[in-house]
Amino acid sequence: MFKYLPHTEHDIKEMLQVIGVSDINDLFHEIPQSLKNLDLDVPSSHSELEIHRRFDELAAKNRKLIPFVGAGAYDHYTPSIIRHLIERQEYLTSYTPYQPEISQGTLQYIFEFQSIVTELTGMDVANASMYDGATATAEAMFMATGAKRRNKILVSSTVNPNIKQVIATYAHYRGLEVAFVAEQDGITDAADFLAKNDKDVAGLIVQSPNFYGIIEDVGQFRAPLDETKGLLIVNSDLASLSILKTPGEQGADIAVGDAQSLGVPLQYGGPYIGYLATTSKLMRKMPGRICGVTRDADGKRAFVLTLQAREQHIRRDKANSNICSNQSLLALFVTIYSTVMGKQGVVEAQQKSHDATAHLAQRLIATGQFEAAFDRPFFKDVALRSKLSPEVIESTCIEHGFLGPLWLGRYDDNLADVFLFGATEKRTKDEIDAFVGIWEVR
Repeated sequence: MFKYLPHTEHDIKEMLQVIGVSDINDLFHEIPQSLKNLDLDVPSSHSELEIHRRFDELAAKNRKLIPFVGAGAYDHYTPSIIRHLIERQEYLTSYTPYQPEISQGTLQYIFEFQSIVTELTGMDVANASMYDGATATAEAMFMATGAKRRNKILVSSTVNPNIKQVIATYAHYRGLEVAFVAEQDGITDAADFLAKNDKDVAGLIVQSPNFYGIIEDVGQFRAPLDETKGLLIVNSDLASLSILKTPGEQGADIAVGDAQSLGVPLQYGGPYIGYLATTSKLMRKMPGRICGVTRDADGKRAFVLTLQAREQHIRRDKANSNICSNQSLLALFVTIYSTVMGKQGVVEAQQKSHDATAHLAQRLIATGQFEAAFDRPFFKDVALRSKLSPEVIESTCIEHGFLGPLWLGRYDDNLADVFLFGATEKRTKDEIDAFVGIWEVR
């Protein structure tokens, strides 16, 4: 008997017909054939120690590239203390926090994570984390449409394309209409927003710093949305809010985004952690759950779950979300990082990241191979134009040991000559000089 009953051939055939696919292998067509047939060369009949040695030998052949790209995932420093602390048993309580008497460690750091998010965003309340910044933004869309009982949402075109794809997918299966607001010179086109904003719109999703790294004035959308009773949803890299004006200060109703910059390593693309914070007025529309602090029968401080407004706990037709978990381990990463670094440490790391990116942009432009794509203030991503082809830039970077910029032509034909660079506090002057040097000699 199978531990999990498999689908029969008939079941598989029916499912493929529903989604319009003729063969199950078509679901994996995006994976290169070279990877599908990859021979891992794993020896058989070896001990655990021998297998470890074998993989160490293989790992030694890898080239570790120095990244000069961000676009939503940033190579910030992760203090070594985090790895040691997250393995302590009081934090690795392996039971769901629904029974607080045996989950105090988990509940405590979730509560502290929420406190960090509310302080950085300037919002009233935050939930116990989200899967990542993209899904957090999509959940905010559900909050807005549910709260306003409207089926249309506006999304700025300057939002990260990956986030826009997730929003579109979530909206499709909820029957929501997504309309994109045009961009103008790297920022949200305010005139286009005013033309599209009406009483059928539940809200606007805008990002700052946006996909191009540009800091947007999101507060300008507050008054027009008030006129139509729509909500302002602001997506931000959480760490950037240690320096920039908070969503709360700019009149946001919901603040969302990724918290990866606060101590979470790149990890080959994930997992990361999203956050969602909002006003007290919208608290009961939040997905997931909120952890709170109280006193037990003996008067001692105790942590509990105080709000769970998802479909497992309330009537299904009243729930905006069916999210069933959170990125608790990554929330612990963020909590320890923020505590160890302190307020000033987080600010310094972000300031140094901006300074490194600004210095990188200035040096690259001085080579004559690049020029600024937008004349706008940026944070730790910067868009530069170049006559060099994407293939030449990519191959040159890899040849010299660097992970180069993101080519924006993959998202928009009008950006075929634009590349997105980025740097963090980890990039030294010598590394920046070496990276710039490969373009000076061309």
